[in-house]
Amino acid sequence: EYIRMGDIIVDVPGGSNNHNYANVTLIVELARLHGVQAVWAGWGHASEKPALPNTLAKSDPPIKFIGPAGPPMYALGDKIGSTIIAQNAGVPCIAWNGSDVVATYDIETGTLPEEAFDKACVTSALEASEAASKIGFPIMIKASEGGGGKGIRMVDSPDHVQNAYRQVCGEVPGSPIFIMKLSSNSRHLEVQLLADEYGNAIALNGRDCSVQRRHQKIIEEGPPVAATPDAWKQMEKAAVALAKAVGYTNAGTVEYLYSEAEEKFYFLELNPRLQVEHPVTEMITRVNLPAAQLQVAMGIPLYHIPEIRELYGKNRFEDDVSNGKSVIDFDVTERGAPY
Repeated sequence: EYIRMGDIIVDVPGGSNNHNYANVTLIVELARLHGVQAVWAGWGHASEKPALPNTLAKSDPPIKFIGPAGPPMYALGDKIGSTIIAQNAGVPCIAWNGSDVVATYDIETGTLPEEAFDKACVTSALEASEAASKIGFPIMIKASEGGGGKGIRMVDSPDHVQNAYRQVCGEVPGSPIFIMKLSSNSRHLEVQLLADEYGNAIALNGRDCSVQRRHQKIIEEGPPVAATPDAWKQMEKAAVALAKAVGYTNAGTVEYLYSEAEEKFYFLELNPRLQVEHPVTEMITRVNLPAAQLQVAMGIPLYHIPEIRELYGKNRFEDDVSNGKSVIDFDVTERGAPY
């Protein structure tokens, strides 16, 4: 259906996605050739490649990327870097080998000090054993560039650490490795973020993706009910604070581990893109997320997006926008209950 709606349809080469939908060079060349004003990468493929927004921005004239800018995408798309940023922004993080790393994120360049990042990486099987003993078992050994069930191993005894480390390295060659404490019997909860280009950021409720197989999500539920109302509110606030700390724009998702027994949550990662499971959030908020992404990319503030206004109990449109009458203070205005 969406193909039939297009004004121009472009055939791309077949084969693996590095020949088509994940090929940044091809995407940018086609965008420039057809004079497009913006590029929406959705999820997967090239959606988390900072080279795409960076290269589009250098086009003449610049082409808008419907998503976050390259620097925050680079910083937050990396599991190690995002955890360093999160813990220094005051977001609770579970014990890991980089728990003592203190660093300041450079919002202009989107980078962390190189020495801080290196300190948080586990670079050998021997280091892995030492870090695991310090953290305490059970642990998770993870590749920073892993995902979709690849580059992750659970280890419950010192005897298996080094072998598991080598397996993770082999599954995601060249990726930095880190080790974190395993949070047993925890829920996997995620907060849906949306931020504009003027410093406004909001949480559009969230999802429970605890039902998984081989570290792949199978069922998504919303709104999450495992967390207490107070804990969930704190999780949303922490996610918004993290987005503001790095100057994040457009849609993103902050993922947490939540211990029901302790009523505590721990930062897991931030996905700097729209996720495939976003329709769950659309159903409980009545906010069309791709449409909201487009409006944010057009330079529209969150408080002027009709569906966001309705969610916060305002009229879809205001006749009088003078003197800031249409502005919504998201820090104090209550969001509507989920449908």
